[in-house]
Amino acid sequence: MKYIPRLIMFLAIPAILFALPWWTVIGAVTTGPAFWVGTAVFLLGYLSLPAGMFFGHGPAQSDAGSIVGDTLLGVMWVFFTWSVIGNVAGLVLALAGVHDPARSRIVAVGVLAVSAVLVAWSIREARRVPRVREVDVPIHGLGPGLDGLRLVVLTDTHYAALNRLRWSERVVEIVNELQPDIACHAGDLADGSVAKRHPQVDPLGKVEAKFGRFYITGNHEYFGDAPGWLEHMTALGWQPLRNQHEIITRGEDSLVMAGIDDPTGTGLEGHGPNLPAALADADPQLPVVLLAHQPRQVADAVKAGVALQISGHTHGGQIWPFHYLVRLEQPVVAGLSEHGEHTRLYTSRGTGFWGPQLRLFAPSEITVLTLHPASA
Repeated sequence: MKYIPRLIMFLAIPAILFALPWWTVIGAVTTGPAFWVGTAVFLLGYLSLPAGMFFGHGPAQSDAGSIVGDTLLGVMWVFFTWSVIGNVAGLVLALAGVHDPARSRIVAVGVLAVSAVLVAWSIREARRVPRVREVDVPIHGLGPGLDGLRLVVLTDTHYAALNRLRWSERVVEIVNELQPDIACHAGDLADGSVAKRHPQVDPLGKVEAKFGRFYITGNHEYFGDAPGWLEHMTALGWQPLRNQHEIITRGEDSLVMAGIDDPTGTGLEGHGPNLPAALADADPQLPVVLLAHQPRQVADAVKAGVALQISGHTHGGQIWPFHYLVRLEQPVVAGLSEHGEHTRLYTSRGTGFWGPQLRLFAPSEITVLTLHPASA
Protein backbone atom coordinates (compact mmCIF):
# COMPACT_ATOMS: atom_id res chain seq x y z
CA MET A 1 0.00 0.00 0.00
CA LYS A 2 2.83 2.42 0.77
CA TYR A 3 3.92 2.37 -2.90
CA ILE A 4 0.47 3.29 -4.27
CA PRO A 5 0.98 7.12 -4.02
CA ARG A 6 4.33 6.77 -5.83
CA LEU A 7 2.74 4.61 -8.51
CA ILE A 8 -0.03 7.15 -9.01
CA MET A 9 2.52 9.96 -9.45
CA PHE A 10 4.65 7.74 -11.70
CA LEU A 11 1.69 7.30 -14.05
CA ALA A 12 0.01 10.69 -13.58
CA ILE A 13 2.94 12.86 -14.64
CA PRO A 14 3.33 11.12 -18.05
CA ALA A 15 -0.45 11.27 -18.45
CA ILE A 16 -0.38 15.05 -18.04
CA LEU A 17 2.57 15.41 -20.42
CA PHE A 18 0.78 13.41 -23.12
CA ALA A 19 -2.85 14.50 -22.59
CA LEU A 20 -2.61 18.16 -23.56
CA PRO A 21 -0.44 17.58 -26.69
CA TRP A 22 -2.80 14.75 -27.71
CA TRP A 23 -5.80 17.05 -27.47
CA THR A 24 -3.99 19.90 -29.23
CA VAL A 25 -2.81 17.99 -32.32
CA ILE A 26 -5.15 14.97 -32.42
CA GLY A 27 -8.30 15.25 -30.33
CA ALA A 28 -9.33 18.75 -31.39
CA VAL A 29 -8.54 18.52 -35.10
CA THR A 30 -8.82 14.95 -36.43
CA THR A 31 -11.56 12.42 -37.06
CA GLY A 32 -11.85 8.91 -38.46
CA PRO A 33 -8.66 6.86 -39.09
CA ALA A 34 -6.33 9.81 -38.41
CA PHE A 35 -7.84 10.19 -34.95
CA TRP A 36 -7.40 6.53 -34.09
CA VAL A 37 -3.88 6.23 -35.51
CA GLY A 38 -2.77 9.41 -33.75
CA THR A 39 -4.35 8.29 -30.49
CA ALA A 40 -2.61 4.92 -30.75
CA VAL A 41 0.76 6.63 -31.24
CA PHE A 42 0.21 8.80 -28.18
CA LEU A 43 -0.95 5.83 -26.11
CA LEU A 44 2.13 3.85 -27.10
CA GLY A 45 4.31 6.79 -26.09
CA TYR A 46 2.48 7.15 -22.79
CA LEU A 47 3.07 3.48 -21.93
CA SER A 48 6.69 3.56 -23.11
CA LEU A 49 7.74 6.52 -20.97
CA PRO A 50 7.11 5.04 -17.50
CA ALA A 51 8.19 1.61 -18.71
CA GLY A 52 11.47 3.02 -19.99
CA MET A 53 12.05 4.99 -16.79
CA PHE A 54 11.32 1.92 -14.66
CA PHE A 55 13.57 -0.45 -16.58
CA GLY A 56 16.24 2.20 -17.13
CA HIS A 57 16.46 3.63 -13.61
CA GLY A 58 14.98 0.78 -11.55
CA PRO A 59 16.63 -2.48 -10.47
CA ALA A 60 17.27 -3.64 -14.05
CA GLN A 61 19.41 -0.56 -14.92
CA SER A 62 18.77 -1.13 -18.62
CA ASP A 63 20.64 1.36 -20.80
CA ALA A 64 18.14 0.87 -23.64
CA GLY A 65 15.24 1.50 -21.27
CA SER A 66 16.95 4.62 -19.93
CA ILE A 67 17.48 6.04 -23.41
CA VAL A 68 13.84 5.45 -24.39
CA GLY A 69 12.35 6.77 -21.15
CA ASP A 70 14.65 9.76 -20.77
CA THR A 71 14.30 10.85 -24.39
CA LEU A 72 10.51 10.60 -24.30
CA LEU A 73 10.48 12.63 -21.09
CA GLY A 74 12.44 15.45 -22.70
CA VAL A 75 10.52 15.40 -25.97
CA MET A 76 7.16 15.46 -24.23
CA TRP A 77 8.22 18.27 -21.91
CA VAL A 78 8.93 20.41 -25.00
CA PHE A 79 5.70 19.26 -26.65
CA PHE A 80 3.67 19.95 -23.50
CA THR A 81 5.19 23.41 -23.03
CA TRP A 82 4.40 24.49 -26.57
CA SER A 83 0.94 22.95 -26.37
CA VAL A 84 0.26 25.26 -23.44
CA ILE A 85 1.58 28.22 -25.40
CA GLY A 86 -0.34 27.13 -28.49
CA ASN A 87 -3.63 26.93 -26.63
CA VAL A 88 -3.07 30.38 -25.18
CA ALA A 89 -2.43 31.57 -28.74
CA GLY A 90 -5.68 29.84 -29.70
CA LEU A 91 -7.58 31.97 -27.21
CA VAL A 92 -6.02 35.08 -28.74
CA LEU A 93 -7.10 33.90 -32.21
CA ALA A 94 -10.62 33.31 -30.91
CA LEU A 95 -10.76 36.86 -29.55
CA ALA A 96 -9.54 38.05 -32.95
CA GLY A 97 -12.49 36.34 -34.62
CA VAL A 98 -10.79 33.21 -36.00
CA HIS A 99 -13.26 30.33 -35.66
CA ASP A 100 -12.94 26.57 -35.59
CA PRO A 101 -11.96 24.37 -37.30
CA ALA A 102 -9.42 26.80 -38.78
CA ARG A 103 -8.30 28.05 -35.34
CA SER A 104 -7.59 24.58 -33.92
CA ARG A 105 -5.76 23.55 -37.09
CA ILE A 106 -3.55 26.63 -36.99
CA VAL A 107 -2.68 25.86 -33.37
CA ALA A 108 -2.03 22.16 -34.07
CA VAL A 109 0.27 22.84 -37.02
CA GLY A 110 2.10 25.56 -35.12
CA VAL A 111 2.65 23.39 -32.05
CA LEU A 112 3.85 20.44 -34.15
CA ALA A 113 6.23 22.57 -36.22
CA VAL A 114 7.74 24.53 -33.33
CA SER A 115 8.09 21.44 -31.11
CA ALA A 116 9.76 19.41 -33.86
CA VAL A 117 12.27 22.14 -34.65
CA LEU A 118 13.08 22.77 -31.00
CA VAL A 119 13.47 19.07 -30.18
CA ALA A 120 15.90 18.60 -33.08
CA TRP A 121 17.86 21.69 -32.10
CA SER A 122 17.85 20.69 -28.41
CA ILE A 123 19.28 17.25 -29.16
CA ARG A 124 22.04 18.82 -31.20
CA GLU A 125 22.79 21.29 -28.39
CA ALA A 126 22.95 18.54 -25.78
CA ARG A 127 25.25 16.25 -27.75
CA ARG A 128 27.65 18.89 -29.08
CA VAL A 129 31.00 19.57 -27.45
CA PRO A 130 30.36 22.44 -24.98
CA ARG A 131 31.31 25.99 -25.80
CA VAL A 132 34.01 27.62 -23.68
CA ARG A 133 32.69 30.33 -21.36
CA GLU A 134 35.27 32.73 -19.92
CA VAL A 135 34.47 34.74 -16.79
CA ASP A 136 36.65 37.18 -14.85
CA VAL A 137 36.08 36.85 -11.11
CA PRO A 138 37.20 39.52 -8.60
CA ILE A 139 38.40 37.94 -5.36
CA HIS A 140 38.73 39.86 -2.11
CA GLY A 141 42.12 39.32 -0.51
CA LEU A 142 43.73 37.75 -3.58
CA GLY A 143 47.45 38.49 -3.67
CA PRO A 144 49.06 39.95 -6.80
CA GLY A 145 51.01 36.75 -7.36
CA LEU A 146 47.73 34.96 -8.08
CA ASP A 147 46.29 37.61 -10.38
CA GLY A 148 45.20 35.86 -13.58
CA LEU A 149 45.04 32.37 -12.06
CA ARG A 150 42.89 30.24 -14.39
CA LEU A 151 40.46 27.63 -13.09
CA VAL A 152 38.85 25.43 -15.74
CA VAL A 153 35.59 23.98 -14.48
CA LEU A 154 33.77 20.85 -15.59
CA THR A 155 30.62 19.70 -13.86
CA ASP A 156 27.54 17.54 -14.39
CA THR A 157 29.12 15.41 -17.11
CA HIS A 158 26.60 12.67 -16.25
CA TYR A 159 28.26 9.91 -18.23
CA ALA A 160 25.41 7.46 -18.66
CA ALA A 161 23.59 5.16 -21.09
CA LEU A 162 24.61 6.98 -24.27
CA ASN A 163 28.24 6.19 -25.03
CA ARG A 164 29.97 9.59 -25.18
CA LEU A 165 33.56 8.40 -25.24
CA ARG A 166 34.57 10.56 -28.22
CA TRP A 167 32.76 13.53 -26.67
CA SER A 168 34.69 12.97 -23.45
CA GLU A 169 38.00 12.82 -25.30
CA ARG A 170 37.21 16.07 -27.12
CA VAL A 171 36.27 17.81 -23.85
CA VAL A 172 39.65 16.84 -22.42
CA GLU A 173 41.41 18.14 -25.53
CA ILE A 174 39.70 21.52 -25.13
CA VAL A 175 40.51 21.69 -21.42
CA ASN A 176 44.19 21.09 -22.14
CA GLU A 177 44.17 23.69 -24.91
CA LEU A 178 42.96 26.19 -22.28
CA GLN A 179 46.10 25.50 -20.20
CA PRO A 180 44.43 25.60 -16.77
CA ASP A 181 46.32 26.39 -13.61
CA ILE A 182 43.68 24.41 -11.73
CA ALA A 183 41.15 21.91 -13.13
CA CYS A 184 37.91 21.30 -11.24
CA HIS A 185 35.08 18.83 -11.54
CA ALA A 186 32.18 19.99 -9.39
CA GLY A 187 30.25 16.73 -9.19
CA ASP A 188 27.65 14.55 -10.91
CA LEU A 189 30.40 12.76 -12.77
CA ALA A 190 28.41 9.74 -13.97
CA ASP A 191 25.14 7.88 -13.62
CA GLY A 192 25.80 4.23 -12.98
CA SER A 193 28.54 2.01 -11.65
CA VAL A 194 32.26 2.40 -12.20
CA ALA A 195 32.25 -0.91 -14.04
CA LYS A 196 29.72 0.35 -16.62
CA ARG A 197 30.77 3.98 -17.01
CA HIS A 198 34.52 4.15 -16.46
CA PRO A 199 35.46 3.97 -20.19
CA GLN A 200 33.71 7.32 -20.72
CA VAL A 201 35.29 8.81 -17.57
CA ASP A 202 38.83 7.56 -18.15
CA PRO A 203 39.84 10.31 -20.62
CA LEU A 204 39.70 12.74 -17.66
CA GLY A 205 42.94 11.15 -16.54
CA LYS A 206 44.65 13.04 -19.37
CA VAL A 207 43.62 16.49 -18.12
CA GLU A 208 46.69 18.62 -17.38
CA ALA A 209 46.71 21.39 -14.76
CA LYS A 210 49.73 23.08 -13.23
CA PHE A 211 48.53 23.26 -9.62
CA GLY A 212 46.20 20.29 -9.44
CA ARG A 213 42.98 18.56 -10.49
CA PHE A 214 40.23 18.58 -7.87
CA TYR A 215 36.94 16.67 -7.73
CA ILE A 216 33.92 16.67 -5.43
CA THR A 217 30.84 14.50 -5.26
CA GLY A 218 27.45 15.57 -6.57
CA ASN A 219 24.09 14.16 -5.64
CA HIS A 220 24.15 11.60 -8.47
CA GLU A 221 27.27 9.90 -7.12
CA TYR A 222 25.18 9.08 -4.06
CA PHE A 223 22.43 7.60 -6.22
CA GLY A 224 25.04 5.11 -7.41
CA ASP A 225 28.50 4.30 -6.10
CA ALA A 226 30.11 7.37 -4.54
CA PRO A 227 32.97 5.49 -2.83
CA GLY A 228 33.75 3.73 -6.10
CA TRP A 229 33.87 6.96 -8.08
CA LEU A 230 36.03 8.66 -5.46
CA GLU A 231 38.47 5.79 -5.67
CA HIS A 232 38.41 5.77 -9.47
CA MET A 233 39.00 9.51 -9.81
CA THR A 234 41.91 9.19 -7.39
CA ALA A 235 43.36 6.46 -9.60
CA LEU A 236 43.03 8.83 -12.59
CA GLY A 237 45.13 11.42 -10.75
CA TRP A 238 42.33 13.70 -9.55
CA GLN A 239 42.27 14.71 -5.90
CA PRO A 240 38.88 14.38 -4.25
CA LEU A 241 38.23 17.21 -1.80
CA ARG A 242 36.06 15.50 0.80
CA ASN A 243 35.55 18.22 3.37
CA GLN A 244 39.19 19.19 3.08
CA HIS A 245 41.44 21.76 1.46
CA GLU A 246 44.76 22.29 -0.25
CA ILE A 247 46.92 25.43 -0.34
CA ILE A 248 47.72 26.79 -3.81
CA THR A 249 50.79 29.02 -3.98
CA ARG A 250 52.18 31.04 -6.87
CA GLY A 251 55.03 33.39 -6.20
CA GLU A 252 54.62 34.75 -2.70
CA ASP A 253 50.83 34.51 -2.56
CA SER A 254 48.47 31.66 -1.68
CA LEU A 255 44.81 30.73 -1.61
CA VAL A 256 42.80 27.91 -0.08
CA MET A 257 41.26 25.42 -2.50
CA ALA A 258 38.53 23.58 -0.58
CA GLY A 259 35.74 21.14 -1.32
CA ILE A 260 32.77 19.64 0.48
CA ASP A 261 30.50 16.66 -0.09
CA ASP A 262 27.03 17.00 -1.55
CA PRO A 263 24.22 17.13 1.04
CA THR A 264 22.80 13.91 -0.40
CA GLY A 265 25.81 12.14 1.08
CA THR A 266 24.43 12.38 4.61
CA GLY A 267 22.67 9.08 3.93
CA LEU A 268 26.03 7.31 3.61
CA GLU A 269 28.17 6.79 6.69
CA GLY A 270 31.11 9.18 6.81
CA HIS A 271 29.77 11.38 4.01
CA GLY A 272 27.94 14.70 3.89
CA PRO A 273 29.10 18.33 3.77
CA ASN A 274 31.21 19.68 6.62
CA LEU A 275 32.56 23.12 5.77
CA PRO A 276 34.24 23.74 9.16
CA ALA A 277 36.21 20.52 8.69
CA ALA A 278 37.10 21.55 5.14
CA LEU A 279 38.60 24.82 6.37
CA ALA A 280 40.16 23.48 9.57
CA ASP A 281 43.71 24.78 10.12
CA ALA A 282 43.53 27.01 7.03
CA ASP A 283 44.97 30.52 7.43
CA PRO A 284 41.86 32.75 7.82
CA GLN A 285 43.69 35.56 6.02
CA LEU A 286 43.85 33.57 2.78
CA PRO A 287 40.99 33.77 0.26
CA VAL A 288 39.01 30.54 -0.10
CA VAL A 289 37.78 28.99 -3.34
CA LEU A 290 35.19 26.33 -2.51
CA LEU A 291 33.84 23.50 -4.64
CA ALA A 292 30.26 22.76 -3.53
CA HIS A 293 27.96 20.98 -5.95
CA GLN A 294 24.69 22.76 -5.16
CA PRO A 295 24.32 26.57 -5.30
CA ARG A 296 22.18 26.57 -2.14
CA GLN A 297 25.27 25.60 -0.18
CA VAL A 298 26.40 29.22 -0.60
CA ALA A 299 24.52 30.19 2.56
CA ASP A 300 27.12 28.33 4.62
CA ALA A 301 29.92 29.66 2.41
CA VAL A 302 28.90 33.24 3.21
CA LYS A 303 28.99 32.53 6.94
CA ALA A 304 32.46 31.01 6.58
CA GLY A 305 33.81 33.98 4.62
CA VAL A 306 34.42 32.03 1.39
CA ALA A 307 35.55 34.29 -1.45
CA LEU A 308 34.29 32.14 -4.34
CA GLN A 309 32.03 29.09 -4.45
CA ILE A 310 31.93 27.03 -7.65
CA SER A 311 28.81 24.95 -8.20
CA GLY A 312 26.84 23.08 -10.85
CA HIS A 313 23.73 20.94 -10.30
CA THR A 314 21.17 23.21 -12.00
CA HIS A 315 22.14 22.56 -15.66
CA GLY A 316 20.81 26.08 -16.21
CA GLY A 317 17.40 24.43 -16.25
CA GLN A 318 18.49 22.21 -19.20
CA ILE A 319 15.11 22.29 -20.99
CA TRP A 320 13.24 25.60 -20.99
CA PRO A 321 11.17 26.56 -19.03
CA PHE A 322 12.28 24.07 -16.37
CA HIS A 323 14.63 26.69 -14.91
CA TYR A 324 11.63 28.30 -13.22
CA LEU A 325 11.17 25.12 -11.18
CA VAL A 326 14.90 24.89 -10.44
CA ARG A 327 14.77 28.42 -9.10
CA LEU A 328 12.30 27.30 -6.43
CA GLU A 329 15.03 25.13 -4.87
CA GLN A 330 18.25 26.94 -5.73
CA PRO A 331 19.18 30.63 -5.21
CA VAL A 332 20.84 30.86 -8.63
CA VAL A 333 20.34 28.94 -11.88
CA ALA A 334 23.44 30.03 -13.79
CA GLY A 335 26.26 32.56 -13.90
CA LEU A 336 28.22 34.73 -11.49
CA SER A 337 26.37 36.18 -8.51
CA GLU A 338 27.18 38.00 -5.28
CA HIS A 339 26.15 36.85 -1.80
CA GLY A 340 26.85 38.62 1.45
CA GLU A 341 29.59 41.22 1.51
CA HIS A 342 32.51 39.36 -0.03
CA THR A 343 31.28 35.99 -1.37
CA ARG A 344 30.78 35.28 -5.05
CA LEU A 345 29.12 32.19 -6.50
CA TYR A 346 29.66 30.83 -9.97
CA THR A 347 26.97 28.38 -11.06
CA SER A 348 27.83 26.43 -14.20
CA ARG A 349 25.12 25.27 -16.57
CA GLY A 350 27.01 21.98 -16.69
CA THR A 351 29.23 20.27 -19.23
CA GLY A 352 26.92 17.37 -20.11
CA PHE A 353 23.26 16.64 -19.55
CA TRP A 354 21.17 14.46 -17.28
CA GLY A 355 18.58 12.03 -18.63
CA PRO A 356 16.88 13.55 -21.67
CA GLN A 357 19.45 14.22 -24.37
CA LEU A 358 18.04 17.71 -24.88
CA ARG A 359 19.20 21.20 -23.95
CA LEU A 360 16.82 24.02 -24.78
CA PHE A 361 17.96 27.62 -24.19
CA ALA A 362 20.48 26.33 -21.60
CA PRO A 363 23.71 25.59 -23.49
CA SER A 364 26.38 23.44 -21.87
CA GLU A 365 29.75 24.94 -21.00
CA ILE A 366 33.38 24.40 -20.19
CA THR A 367 34.11 27.31 -17.90
CA VAL A 368 37.30 29.32 -17.48
CA LEU A 369 37.27 31.37 -14.29
CA THR A 370 40.12 33.87 -14.24
CA LEU A 371 40.77 35.28 -10.77
CA HIS A 372 41.72 38.91 -10.13
CA PRO A 373 42.15 40.93 -6.93
CA ALA A 374 38.93 42.75 -6.10
CA SER A 375 39.12 46.49 -5.71
CA ALA A 376 38.50 47.71 -2.16
